[in-house]
Amino acid sequence: MNLSQIELLRVLQETNLNLSRAAEKMHIVQSAVSRQLQLFEAELGSPLFERQGKKLIGLTALGLRIMEEVATINRAKNNIQMIAADYLDSNHGILHIATTHTQAKYFLPVPIRRFREKYPGVRIYMVQASPEQLIDQLHARKADIAICTEKVDEFADLVVEHCYEWHHALVVPQQHPLSVGEISLERLAEFSVLTYSFGYTGRSTIERAFKDTGLKLDITLAAADTDVIKTYVRLGMGVGLIARMAYDASVDQDLVVRDLTHLIPSSITKIAYLKHNYLPLYSQHFITELLLAGNAFQCKA
Repeated sequence: MNLSQIELLRVLQETNLNLSRAAEKMHIVQSAVSRQLQLFEAELGSPLFERQGKKLIGLTALGLRIMEEVATINRAKNNIQMIAADYLDSNHGILHIATTHTQAKYFLPVPIRRFREKYPGVRIYMVQASPEQLIDQLHARKADIAICTEKVDEFADLVVEHCYEWHHALVVPQQHPLSVGEISLERLAEFSVLTYSFGYTGRSTIERAFKDTGLKLDITLAAADTDVIKTYVRLGMGVGLIARMAYDASVDQDLVVRDLTHLIPSSITKIAYLKHNYLPLYSQHFITELLLAGNAFQCKA
């Protein structure tokens, strides 16, 4: 058994057990891949793969268990590389951030600016996607840190830190019936609602508030982007339920914003990263900046 064989198992899993693609990634011929697998299985005394002719079609029970250890070894290898790079130069590197549109536009500019002032040598790559996709990015090691509201609490292999608490608000055109008077869920339920796609920006909290009172929520348009929601509110398609922080008084003067703190429970934006992955010093500092910015941002959100 050697590290090359362990790496081959990892690459096979990554390529869905495709021998030719694994050979390409390993820069060896396919016959060499087959030979290394045969030697490894002979050493273990049991097959790791289910086969159909020469094709690998699945993992045996032993193969599944061993792949768990392969993942641990690969994580340790990556951590060793990160620790060494951090030791040699902790002021340079790449920070991969996975987040949603709302966080990227309304929350992250301040902590990123402060982080860049201290670590100008660190390049920042940002991916915007749904919370499910952000978590996939973490597990695939394509992101170091995820920042979002939904989903991250569901995964035991993630470290999750609360960043800041925020609330939803109602936006309507000037002269709309809901622009004045007391706001209640009953009044809101009388209108078509435009809000976030399921899984984005506290949508589950909105759904739960209406469900708990036995009211039906009539969502006629859902989007991941707050600016899209506001655009269609302006077109008269319905009333908008958005994150309060996403209302910009300087550009949204044509819309009336109404506080919904008393109707919809608050949401919490969270920071998540893989529990067993080494985070370089600059990544740890970025998390500190996020928490500091979150404390200040909570007062406005």
